[in-house]
Amino acid sequence: MVQGRKTNPVVFPTPEERRILESRQRSTTIGRGLARRGQIILMLSDGASISEISRTIGIARGPIYKWAKRFRKKRLDGLKDKPGRGRRPFFPSGGGSAFGKDGLREA
Repeated sequence: MVQGRKTNPVVFPTPEERRILESRQRSTTIGRGLARRGQIILMLSDGASISEISRTIGIARGPIYKWAKRFRKKRLDGLKDKPGRGRRPFFPSGGGSAFGKDGLREA
């Protein structure tokens, strides 16, 4: 017996959202992850299967379902990274000088 999901998630971007997602595919200034997520949404809206998207983009099937769900819930804002990702800043956010009174360096 075959297990797993039998249907693909359905997403319907508006014409404006589609235009934005397509422009992100051509952009050289946005992050790779954001462009990849947009590609997932575009391929889903064009009727591609999860397996086809997985092979084309080179990611597992689970994240495809995750991004489709987030897009349906929050639209384009759902494709952005959640806050709190990445390394914490090394220097304090107070903007102190490396040579000033905060004592990071001695002259």
